[in-house]
Order: sequence, then structure tokens, then C-alpha cells
Amino acid sequence: MGIIDAIFFKYFGPVFIKEDSDVKPYIEKMKSLSSRATGKLKGKIDEQIAIAEAGLIGENNITYELKNSGMDMLVMHDLYLEKNGLSAQIDFLVITRKHIFVIECKNLYGNIEIDENGNFIRQKWFGKTCRKEGFPSPVSQNERHLNILKEIRRDYKNNFLTQGLFDKLFPETYRSIVVLANPKTILDAKNAPENIRKIVIRSDQLIAHIKKIEDQDDSVKSSEKEMHDLLDSFIKCSKSNKSDYAKKYEKMLTELIANKVESQKDATTEEINPNTAKNISEEGTSTKKTCPKCGKVLVLRTAKKGANVGNQFWGCSGYPKCWYKEKINS
Repeated sequence: MGIIDAIFFKYFGPVFIKEDSDVKPYIEKMKSLSSRATGKLKGKIDEQIAIAEAGLIGENNITYELKNSGMDMLVMHDLYLEKNGLSAQIDFLVITRKHIFVIECKNLYGNIEIDENGNFIRQKWFGKTCRKEGFPSPVSQNERHLNILKEIRRDYKNNFLTQGLFDKLFPETYRSIVVLANPKTILDAKNAPENIRKIVIRSDQLIAHIKKIEDQDDSVKSSEKEMHDLLDSFIKCSKSNKSDYAKKYEKMLTELIANKVESQKDATTEEINPNTAKNISEEGTSTKKTCPKCGKVLVLRTAKKGANVGNQFWGCSGYPKCWYKEKINS
């Protein structure tokens, strides 16, 4: 059989049709926003950067494993598909001689437990305290990705392949794999349902897992041309990812800058009315009031919304870092 394979199936190795992803430009955009943001907004942006960078490290680990697999395979990284109103962001689509693998990459901090109901639970230690938190099942997420691939392939199935036979063969040919790419993560799946336990693995197990599935399948191998034709059917349904999560923070940053400008205007423009006459000295200048919380100067402001709209109050010139307010005594 090995000689026949050598004659009819020339080895071409792992080929990346698409290796880059949208993560790198997203991280650069978020870092640019972080350099201009302050306070809580900067903290939120930096948190998103850390998550994205961790995900990128995980994807790089999987890329390394696939490139060094020694197998004939076509690989698409970060593939966005749309079909019949459905969409999918697939981390890795891998086409081998016998199968199509949909790989979901998770680079999670903490240990992962999968309970008897298939729930994913993350354990993180803070000193001697262990905190447990659930998160959406990556297995279910990958199932949705497979459903979109199924819809795409319905349009390309052979005429002799009935709908029933197509549906029966699909789960044997198209395989889901969830890869925990953080090498420090410990996976506890002893109580997980068998169908989930079989497909959740660590990155260093990925190639052995794929080879085992290939070796256990006696179906006819696809030619290199057939593999490319299959991939082309998916590429025709691929699009640039329309989602740009950085836009959310760009909007927040724009609003923050606008609020700062408005705050500075309020701090330099003090309005005087009869109710504040006692705060005016004989020289005609306002009596200096200081914030009891931060020590900065209090300035007169006018409420622009809420129940007290139109009324004046003393507000800290350190706003928005300091929110101290003081009613004007009549």
C-alpha cells in the first residue's frame, strides 16, 4: 500500500493557502487607542489587548504544529464564511487526504474542567483561593461552524450522492477539534461525555490526533486537485470579516475626549448669579473654594440634565477623575 501511495499520491506536505489573520492589525489599532486613553477606558482596552495577544500566541503554536506535521494538507487560517444568513469565523480549516478538520483555538489561562453535562469550567487560583467560572462551550461553537460548511457543500455534492447519504457521511468526513493552546493549562475531562472528550486536546497532541483519525479511516484518498477543488468551494463563500471590535473603543475614546474638552470649558468659565453673591469678595473676584476630596479648585457649573437641570452647583475642576459636587447654599 505504501508503494501504491507513493506512485499515485505524490507528497507535497503542509501548504498554507492563508497564514495571516486579522488579529495583528486589531492589536496595533487597540494599542494606538490605549496610548490616548486614560482611567477605566484604558484598563478595558489593555484587557482586550492582552486577550488578543494570548489568542495570537495560541494560533502561532497551532501554526507551528501544522507546518511540522509532515502530512499532505491544505490550511486556511482565520477564515470568515457566510452562507444562507449564517456566518462563521474559523481559526483553522485543514484539508487532508481523507478529512476536513475545523480547529478552534483556545489559549485560556487557568485549568479547564469539563463536567458530565459538557459544561466548560475554568479554575483560576488567587493565592490560596480558587475561583471557578463557566464560559461558552467551544465545542458548540465549532458545531455551528460545521453547519455552515455543510450548507456550502450541499451546493457542490455529486449528483449520485443523495441527500440522506450526504448527511450520513458528513460527520465522518468533517471533524471538529478544540485545541487548548496554552501549555500551562491542565485539562480535566475525565467526567466529560465521550463525544466531547474525544475532540478537546492540547496543541502538542494535535498532529498525533489528526494522524490517528486518518489511519483509522479506510476511505479512498483525495488527490491534490480534489483537495484544492474542495478548498475553492469554501473560498468562494469567504469574505473579509466585517466585525471591527476596535470601533467600539474608538467611539468610547471619542466621547471621553469630548467630555474632557467640555469639562475644561466649564472649569474656565464661571457663571455668577445672585445666589452666589456671598462668594464674591470686595474686589469682585470669587472666593476660592477647594475640593474636600482632592484639594483642587471648585468651579461653578450649571446642570445640563436630570432633575436639577438649569441649577448651578460647585463642581471639582478635576472632573472626570474627581466627581465631587456641592450644592450652592441659598
